[in-house]
Amino acid sequence: MCGVFGILGKYDASVAKAALGKLTHRGPDFCGVVERENLFFAHQRLGIIDTHARSNQPLSHEKILLSFNGEIYNFKELRDELKNDFDFKSQSEGEVIIAAYLKWGVGFVAYLRGMFAIALLDDETLYLFRDRLGKKPLFYLHNKSFIFASEIKALLPFLQKVEMDEDALLSYLSFLAPTPPFTFFKNIKKLAAGEYLTFRDKKVELKRYFDLLDAKVNLITDRDEAVFKLENILQESINMRLSADVPMASLLSGGIDSALINAFALKNGTKLQTYTLGYKDFAKYDERQNAKESAEFLGVSNQEVEISQNDFIDALDKTLDALDEPLNDPAAVPLYLLFERIKQDGFKVVLSGEGSDELFLGYRQYFEFLDVQSLTKLKNKNWLSNYFHSNFSMNREWERYKRVFDDTLLFRTTGESFTDLQKNMLMRRNVRDNESLKYIKSYRDRFENSSHNDESIWYSYIDLNLFQAEHFLSKLDRISMAHSIESRTPFLDHKFASALFSIDPKLRYEDGITKSLLKSIAKPYLGEKIISRRKKGFSNPYMEYLLESKKIELIREVNDKSGIFKKDAIEEYIQKASRGAFKQHVWGLYVLSVWIKKYLL
Repeated sequence: MCGVFGILGKYDASVAKAALGKLTHRGPDFCGVVERENLFFAHQRLGIIDTHARSNQPLSHEKILLSFNGEIYNFKELRDELKNDFDFKSQSEGEVIIAAYLKWGVGFVAYLRGMFAIALLDDETLYLFRDRLGKKPLFYLHNKSFIFASEIKALLPFLQKVEMDEDALLSYLSFLAPTPPFTFFKNIKKLAAGEYLTFRDKKVELKRYFDLLDAKVNLITDRDEAVFKLENILQESINMRLSADVPMASLLSGGIDSALINAFALKNGTKLQTYTLGYKDFAKYDERQNAKESAEFLGVSNQEVEISQNDFIDALDKTLDALDEPLNDPAAVPLYLLFERIKQDGFKVVLSGEGSDELFLGYRQYFEFLDVQSLTKLKNKNWLSNYFHSNFSMNREWERYKRVFDDTLLFRTTGESFTDLQKNMLMRRNVRDNESLKYIKSYRDRFENSSHNDESIWYSYIDLNLFQAEHFLSKLDRISMAHSIESRTPFLDHKFASALFSIDPKLRYEDGITKSLLKSIAKPYLGEKIISRRKKGFSNPYMEYLLESKKIELIREVNDKSGIFKKDAIEEYIQKASRGAFKQHVWGLYVLSVWIKKYLL
């Protein structure tokens, strides 16, 4: 895992090197730079595979330069396939990427299985690729020169002025993170999952090279066949991610996802050190007992990491600095502390269970939405529509029914936070109802133009592209890399995800059980107690900490100076949060306030 950085066009060498230095945490093992007139092409390396100096980057071959962040899990198979076409000098994935590009052109990316952010310069044409499911980030800025980087912080020295992008703000309030291509820094953009960028003759062109909706519909309709196929691909995915030349660990919650990863690792002959979070004085958020039972069942060594309020508050600013821009996920702070401990113990690779809930319908609200969705078939809905419009409620169920009776899109990601009407009540600017649909329109258009028509596939599709890629995976990448640790997510293998999209979607929900298919896969490997546990999630006492420490006052302070939100609305949200409601809404306002104070006030 590494950091990529480059400039095409005029640059100041001292500024470029200082900017590159901001990515040292992503790759402390080696820093490589190619400097030419109008070209600064660089790489910060975290050695995981073939840690020898021969695999340092940027890699150069004839007119090609490569700076690559990620892991290509099938690189050995590709190397064997390409050995007659390329004179390999190392055991690195980078050389395989160059060889694949020389043989297949930009279509080489279709042969890669893994996670990656790739910068490949062929003479005067630059290609940037972000992996299919968005595990690795790529940001860019096009002013007098074209600059790209793995994190926003390395692009900030090239901004003439920091301004907030309004589309980033509005999409963040709606969906917990800015939607592509927006970032909070006006003019800095990001690639979406499955996209690649071409920069040639001072022009930028974006194209999509992968879409989960290309998976054939209803390829498998038999449940037993589905379980058999998914189990085999998941086992293969996990086995591929157990390859590393450095120490490896795994996260372990009390749930099925992480337990199954460790069970399959054991089946492959690999016993991983596991880690679990706990919270001092807040047993209701604690998963240590469940994780302990899972560890004992599996026979693995589990390390418990306890977090106190002081730990949380002390790590708060460091965590938000690592994220670069507002990201509404309070789990980022305890995750920062967890990875801090894992790094202290000497591990450089960690396996995690992201993606399982979105693929297997692991959230109960998926089933609630499917139930509400059935009301779209009601005739004579006008009266109900008028009734709901005349009786506004902040309740999320009210919003769902209103959408159904208005014939507007019901499901807009699991991570939907502020609705448009809530934003209109909160902000000192007019926000029209359904205005946020523009941020997910391209995804919905692709779904409606695909051969898929089951709304549960839409739920998974939009959640994998936004709730996962821009929210959870952005958090995981920034927080793990802040500690120079590579995070691997076996459930988000593109072949595994595509296989699931090719299964009759009803097999995922017809029995009304969350993660029904995954539980069938896990049954031979995990005890019934683990499989049947109620989902707890990565919850933590962040609001209690924010209120007790008085940190929440920052929301009022920043709003008094910025004037973005209505004062009475801010007060109402803070009061509701103190009573346990709208907590994530308020956390999102706090994180936003930290960013505004740092960059705009």
